[in-house]
Amino acid sequence: MAELNEIYRRARYYDVAFDRKIDGEVQFIFDLHRRRTGRPLESLLEIACGPGYHACAFAKRGVRTFGQDLRPEMIEYAREVAARNGVDVAWSAADMRDFTLPQPVDVMLNNYDSLDCLLLNEEIVAHFRRVGEHLVPDGFYLVELTHPRDCSPWGYGVYQYAGERNGTRVIIDWPVNKPSADPLTQVTEVETVLRVFENDEEHVFHDRAKERFCTAQEYSALADLSGRLRLAGAYGDFRLDQPFDNSPAARRMILIFEPTR
Repeated sequence: MAELNEIYRRARYYDVAFDRKIDGEVQFIFDLHRRRTGRPLESLLEIACGPGYHACAFAKRGVRTFGQDLRPEMIEYAREVAARNGVDVAWSAADMRDFTLPQPVDVMLNNYDSLDCLLLNEEIVAHFRRVGEHLVPDGFYLVELTHPRDCSPWGYGVYQYAGERNGTRVIIDWPVNKPSADPLTQVTEVETVLRVFENDEEHVFHDRAKERFCTAQEYSALADLSGRLRLAGAYGDFRLDQPFDNSPAARRMILIFEPTR
């Protein structure tokens, strides 16, 4: 999910279009943490949190939770939603390459392909180093990406996200420019269109941004270079019994990293 600021700064419209159901994802993370550590999950950071779906869900279940996003508009919107629902999350606008927490956490999450905003090896390594520095020794970092079978430098795919709430309908077409990745850098430029139907008017917003494609093995090597993380496992969906493979049931590339210290 590229750094599409025209979309991300319109946080309410983004929320209407994406509003993903995450109960199964949240339970998967609780179960994975219990399996790996044998203890309850106590603290969590959602990186590139957007409206804070996961952060709010974990906070509701008693986890001490942090939510960070590059766009201050997203953080402000997430804070408003959490307050309306009586949820206590520590929100902050922060860059995933350079962030701090008051103390290490059990789990970090990076969902919705947000890691592909980092275009250079140095940026990814710096990010992995920051993550490793802020995880407890038996913690883990979960990164969720689209399965490369469905979106890769050789075939991007076409996606549409749509929703309606309180008389506002939002449609996001992603991409509209048939992107092709540079074969050397594995970076592609994606153009999207956000359409909003509200108060009998239509508003259209165009945006362009770059994304970086990496394989699981490339992320593993970059984690090793950070000196702070290593790849510990991979899943094809938010199910403990679904490996990352080429079966139809493997819809995602979910990578689990653990601290090396």
